Amino acid sequence: MNNKTKILLCCLTAVASLGMSACRDFDEVNTNPTAASQEQVLPEYLINRAIIAAQQNPHIAERAFVLYWKTAGHQHRSGGLSLGGFSDGWSSDYYGRMSTESLKPLYAAISLIEQRVKAGSARPYDNDLLQVARIWRAYMLSELCDNFGVVAINGYDGANPTYVGAKEAYTFMLKELKEAAASLSKEKVSLPNEVKDLDRAYGYDAAKWRAYANSLRMRLAMRLSEVDEATAKANFEEAAAAGGILTADARFAVQEKDGWDDLTGVMSRQWNHQWISSTYNNLVLGLGGVESKKQLTDARYAEHIKDADYLGVRYDKHFPLKTTDPSAGFYMDGLPGTIDPRAYKTFIITGDTENPEFSFYPTWNKSATTTEYKLKQADDKDKDFKTIETRYTWNAWVNGAWGDLYAINDLLQVGTMPRLANKYRNSTSKRIFFAEWETYFLIAEAAVRGWTVPMSGKEAYEKGIRASFAYQGAGFVDDYLTSKSYNRVGTSVAWDHTEEPAATVTMKCKNGYTDKMEDYTYHYPDKNSRLYKKAMNDHLTKIITQKFIANTPWLPLETWNDHRRLGLPFFETPAVEKSLDNMPQLTASSYPTVAIDYYPQRLPLPSSIESGNKPGYESALKVLGGADKDKVFTPLYWAKKK
Repeated sequence: MNNKTKILLCCLTAVASLGMSACRDFDEVNTNPTAASQEQVLPEYLINRAIIAAQQNPHIAERAFVLYWKTAGHQHRSGGLSLGGFSDGWSSDYYGRMSTESLKPLYAAISLIEQRVKAGSARPYDNDLLQVARIWRAYMLSELCDNFGVVAINGYDGANPTYVGAKEAYTFMLKELKEAAASLSKEKVSLPNEVKDLDRAYGYDAAKWRAYANSLRMRLAMRLSEVDEATAKANFEEAAAAGGILTADARFAVQEKDGWDDLTGVMSRQWNHQWISSTYNNLVLGLGGVESKKQLTDARYAEHIKDADYLGVRYDKHFPLKTTDPSAGFYMDGLPGTIDPRAYKTFIITGDTENPEFSFYPTWNKSATTTEYKLKQADDKDKDFKTIETRYTWNAWVNGAWGDLYAINDLLQVGTMPRLANKYRNSTSKRIFFAEWETYFLIAEAAVRGWTVPMSGKEAYEKGIRASFAYQGAGFVDDYLTSKSYNRVGTSVAWDHTEEPAATVTMKCKNGYTDKMEDYTYHYPDKNSRLYKKAMNDHLTKIITQKFIANTPWLPLETWNDHRRLGLPFFETPAVEKSLDNMPQLTASSYPTVAIDYYPQRLPLPSSIESGNKPGYESALKVLGGADKDKVFTPLYWAKKK
C-alpha cells in the first residue's frame, strides 16, 4: 500500500470517527493507531474523494445516471421514470452515496481549512482548496436538489438534518459560487505536484475553477428564470461579467477507466441497451439539411440512403399511434436522406458492425448483431406477416404501453435500433460535468431574454454549435449553421430563420401492407401537443434544441432540467395503447393535449429518511407542499406549473 493510499484511508477513518462534523474540533480524533491525527487529515484527499464519488460507480451510475436521468431526460429509449415509475432502493442508493461519500467529505474539508486558517497553520494554497470545496459543494447540493426538490444544507454536522426547498437552496448556492469565485487566487499559486494530481478536473488551476464556478452560477441562475427573473438576471449578469465562459481546455471532465470503481464509465453496463430515443430522433432528422450521402461516403451505405422527403414504411396496424410522436407508425427501411451530422457520431447505425464505434454489448450473446425480425398478421398473431431486415436502418420507436401490438411486432429487440457509440460505453472517455457549449447556449438564452451578456445571442448560439461539432468530430458545420430545413418538430438551425413551418407538409412513404408508394400528409406538433406554446422555431426553441443534442449523452440531468423548466425541447408522450400503471392521468383519450404531469418532475425522497429522521422528513414535506406532494409528478420550485 503506497503512502497516498494510507493517508487517504486515514483521512476517511478520521472523517468517519468524527461523524463528518463540520463544527467539532479535529482534536477529538481518536488517537488509536489506525486513525489519523489532525495534521494527517489533508483537505485535498477529502476533496478528491468528493469529486470521485460524484463520478458514480457502476452500481450508482446505472440507477441514477442511466435509469433515472437519461430516461427522464429522453436521451435514450427506456421506460421506468419516464412512465412514472421509480425504485426506492435506487433512490436510497444514490442519495446515500452522494451524501456520505461526496457532500460529507466536502463539509469536512471546508471545516478543516477554516480551522487551520483561524489557527494560523494554513498552507499557502489552502485558500484555493477551500474555494474549490465550496464550488464543488454547490454543484453537489444542486444535483441532489434538482432530483428531489429539497436538500439538507445543514445535514452534515453530525445531527439529523432539516430540509430546505429549491428556493432557499439556490439562494445559498448562488451566494457560495459568487464568493468562492471571487476568493480564488488571482495570481498563480505554487502547489506540490502530489496536491495538483488529486484534482482530476483542473489540477487546482484557480483560473479554470473560477471559470467553472461562474459558468455553474450561470446555469443555476438560469434555472430560476421562469420563477424569479430578477434574481436570475442579477446573478447571471454578474457571473458572465466575472469570466464565466468556459473554453475547451477548461471543460469540467473527469477521466473514466475500466473496472468497477468510482471512475468506471457511467454508461458502461452491458445490459443497458442505450437505444436512441424518439425525442432525439425527431430533433435530428432533417435538421441542418446535410445529406447522409455526404456524411456516409463508404460504399456499403449507398443503396440504403433514402430521399429527404421519405418517411419510411407505414405500418399503422403494427406500431402504436396513441402518442404525440409525429413520426409514429413508421418504419424507416434504410437511412434518412438528411440528418444532423452529430447523430451518426453519437448513435451507431443498426447492424453497422464495420464501424469501430459499433457496440457489441452484450458480449455474451449475438443480440446486438441479429438483424432479422418478424411481424405477425395484425388479425392473427400466430401467423407470420413479414420478415424485417434491420441492418443499415435508422429507427426510434416511441416508449410506453404498446398493448396488443407487442404480440405482433418483434422489433423491440437489441439489434433493431441505433445504440450509443462504443466510445461512451467502454470507459475510455472523460465524463463531462460541464462543457463549453453549455456556457454558450446559456449566454444565448440570456441574450434572448434581454439580459446583459458578453456577446450577441446569435454569436453565442453559433459558438455553442461549433463547439459541439468540434467535440464530436462532425463535419459540414458551416452549411449546417445556414440551413433553413425543418426537423420533425418544425425547428431549423439558422438563427435568422424564425419562420414557422406550415401545419402540414406532403412527404412520401411506402404502404407496409400493399408495398405501394404513397403521398402522406405529415403533421408538425400543434400547440395542444406541446408544453411550450409560443412557437416551434423561435430563438429559445433553437437554443434548447441545440443544447439537448450537444448535451447528449453526458448531461442528461440538464436535458431533464430544461424540459421541466421550459417544456423544451419537444418531448413526445408515451404510447397509451393500454393504460400506464404509474401514469393513470395519461390516457388514450387525453394524450393529444399534453400536461406537465405526463412527464416526471422529481424523485420521491428515500424511505430511509422518513424512517430514520421523522422531523427532517416532515420539514421536507412542508417545503414540498404537504404529505401528498412527495410524488414523481410534483413540480419543483423553478419548474413549469401548467
